[in-house]
Amino acid sequence: MAVEEFKQLQAHLDRQIIGQPSLTLSILIALLADGHLLVEGPPGLAKTRAVNALSDGIEADFHRVQFTPDLLPADLTGTDIYRPETGEFIFQKGPLFHNLVLADEINRAPAKVQSALLEAMAERQITVGNTTYKLSELFLVMATQNPLEQEGTYPLPEAQLDRFLMHVEIDYPGAETELEILRLTRGEAVRVESTVAQSIVNKLSQTDIANARAEIMAMHLSPALEAYIVQLIMATRRPENYDAELAQWVEFGASPRATIALERCARSHAWLNGRDFVGPDDVQAVLHNVLRHRLILSYQAQAEGINANKVIDKIVKLVPVG
Repeated sequence: MAVEEFKQLQAHLDRQIIGQPSLTLSILIALLADGHLLVEGPPGLAKTRAVNALSDGIEADFHRVQFTPDLLPADLTGTDIYRPETGEFIFQKGPLFHNLVLADEINRAPAKVQSALLEAMAERQITVGNTTYKLSELFLVMATQNPLEQEGTYPLPEAQLDRFLMHVEIDYPGAETELEILRLTRGEAVRVESTVAQSIVNKLSQTDIANARAEIMAMHLSPALEAYIVQLIMATRRPENYDAELAQWVEFGASPRATIALERCARSHAWLNGRDFVGPDDVQAVLHNVLRHRLILSYQAQAEGINANKVIDKIVKLVPVG
């Protein structure tokens, strides 16, 4: 599978989602690493548009679910519907049976809904009554959170956060980027065939994605780099072995899922950059997004204004490469 086709898809996403290159890159990494994405940022930053643009570039169906406090598990999974003409119950599939699912404002839904989503994300299946239904091979959940408003929200449990491959933080664009966005949306509003509208993306098939994933997993990863990945995770679990201050900051470290996610994301990052091997730069490029949501910081760290990003910065400085 040629990486050029995925680079074309990335360019398409960058044209549609102006000023958010880290988001578009993370979406592609999640797609290639076969994981789910949690995106945190203020409203109006084209998070919905991003997943929609991805669905335009690959042969996959897309569905958006607005999470609200009155949402029910059946609103995600589907439910059995009685057909009086046949006297039978027929299962009506819910939104989770699509390939790409946008869970908008995921932390507004109650615990039962989170549990239904957790099974789908972790097991790639849905259980309704006594029947279990398998989801499609290509299944990606992109969930969004709004950091500005916490009223009426339900914090995501650590077990569910750990199911997300990456946690991406995005912020408002600069003035020049804002001007580009203004012109793009104005052109779309008056139906002007702009360069973006004229850009045609050759849709990638699900077979293309599967082949790319196989290539990525076959890439060379040296034993020294494997050890480096493990030591980065160990620094979150046994911080006292690395630095006394780090030990005061970290209450609980990352799980083995973080090790697996870090390797797969680093592989995907290297592959998208046209390399046939994984280097330390690839690991460090994805480290913050992989670890950010998996660390539980101490009360002392929070009181001192230390966030997960600062902790990860310190870990990178403390853990030697190779």
